[in-house]
Parts: sequence; structure tokens; C-alpha cells
Amino acid sequence: MNNKEFQIVVLAKQVPDTHNVGKDAMKEDGTINRAALPAIFNPDDLKALEMALACKDALKDIMPVKVTIITMGPSRAADIIRESLFRGADNGFVVSDRRFAGSDTLATSYALSAAVKKLGKVDLVFSGRQAIDGDTAQVGPQVAEKLDIPQVTYAEELVSMTEKEIVIKRRLDRGVETVKTSFPALVTVHGNATDCRPRHAERLILNKKACSASEAKEKNLDMEALWAKKPFLKIEEWNADDINPDYDRLGMTGSPTKVKSIENVVLTSKENKKINNSESEINELMKELISAHII
Repeated sequence: MNNKEFQIVVLAKQVPDTHNVGKDAMKEDGTINRAALPAIFNPDDLKALEMALACKDALKDIMPVKVTIITMGPSRAADIIRESLFRGADNGFVVSDRRFAGSDTLATSYALSAAVKKLGKVDLVFSGRQAIDGDTAQVGPQVAEKLDIPQVTYAEELVSMTEKEIVIKRRLDRGVETVKTSFPALVTVHGNATDCRPRHAERLILNKKACSASEAKEKNLDMEALWAKKPFLKIEEWNADDINPDYDRLGMTGSPTKVKSIENVVLTSKENKKINNSESEINELMKELISAHII
């Protein structure tokens, strides 16, 4: 990387769309049946991308800025990189290896922190507050701890940005707080933050053929000639060896979290009940719903 550039990294995740979860969403072993759910850009991470691009806009007249996306997952996670390129990111890396399988937040944050370190000098790291397939909100802060850099969580609004510091408004339970930090730093972005800008037509045309080597192999595409002519169209992939990790801290081995059991509960409509607009009947209905563990 060019040390004269301001380097921004966005940690993004491809997740199953949990808005339409049905009876086939879980396998018998309690794991997610990803084939039954469409894969989407994690919503909070998409807002983190927007804040990263806003930082780039704020600095573009002062110094060169590069926004790099890192996503950890299977080869199809390259979709996240392409979507980011369409919206304004400069490049991206897919961190993919079977040795990452079964990672909890501790192992995931370790692998991501190792990937960030591989990039060299990084000034600012963004991630979404949490992923909709886990809702732990732990990965971003854990990455900051492993990188040994300050962190700002629950970021809702970019107030100002200079080459020396960033000022952010963050969302708290009882209000908001405005904080300032120098670089390097990591920021996790709240779901109330600004929506990500739409795809840019010129960037879509420029990057629509971008793909990884794994995708080219799966689709039987000969991309070598195009990559030689336009190297920016090759989405780079890193396996476990590329990030130089402690292998004992990856995947299941590096994950102290163990799931004892999972129960797949699918609510179905069996009967209807009509109530009048009275406080007593509403209270009685609430008691029934609570008793049935529906709410």
C-alpha cells in the first residue's frame, strides 16, 4: 500500500436474509440452511461503507484516500466486494478458507484483525455495529482490541473529518454523545446511520465483470487475459496461510463458544380470536400471548 494515502478499511459480511425466515431456514443439526435464504449485504455494514465513503469525500481535496473492503466467508462473498465497488470502494479482499469454519466472534475477529494487519498501514477501520445473523455486536470491538487501537462504537453520524482526527456522533440508550479520536481507530456504525449511497452507473459498467479466481473457476470463465489488461477486475482472495495466523486461534479450535442445543420454532396460525377495543380484553390477550411464550 502507498503510505502517502489515507487508508480506510471496511469490514463487511454477507449474511442470510432473515426477513422471511420459514420452516426450512434451519437444518436438523441446528445450523442455518443458507441455501434456503438469499444472501445479502449485512445492513449495518452497508451503512459503515457509506460512512467510510463520506470520510473519503471529506479528504479527497486534501490527500489521496483508498477504501478497501475485507469480507470473510465462502467464495460467493465476492458479491459484497462487487457491490462495494459499484458504490464507491476502491478494492477488496475475500478471506476464505475451510479452516475458518465454525468460527465464533473471537476466532472471526482474530482472522479479520490478521487480514487488516496484512494490509500494512491502516488509518481507519469501519464495521457495522452487528450482523443480523448473530446480533452479538462483538466482532468490531474485538478487532479493535486485537489491533490495539481506539474504538468508537454505535456511530450514527460523521460530524467532521480531517487528516488528523475524526469527530463522530454516537447513539446511546439515553441520548447521543459526540466524540473525537485521532488515527488509527476503529468505528462501528449504528443502524440509524445514513443509508448507503446507490450504485454509480459508471462504476457499475466499469466493475461489472470483476470476479475472484474461485468464481472464475466455478463458472468456467477464462479471465486471465482480461485481468492482465484490467487488473482491478480481479477480486483478490486470501486463505489462512496468506494472513500469517496462529492456526490454533482459527475456526472451531479457536472458538470457545459452544452451542449446546438449538430449537427451531415456527409459528403457525391455527385459530383466530376477535377482541373488542377495550382495555380489559387487550390485557387478557397479552396475558395469553405471554403465557404461550409468543411474546
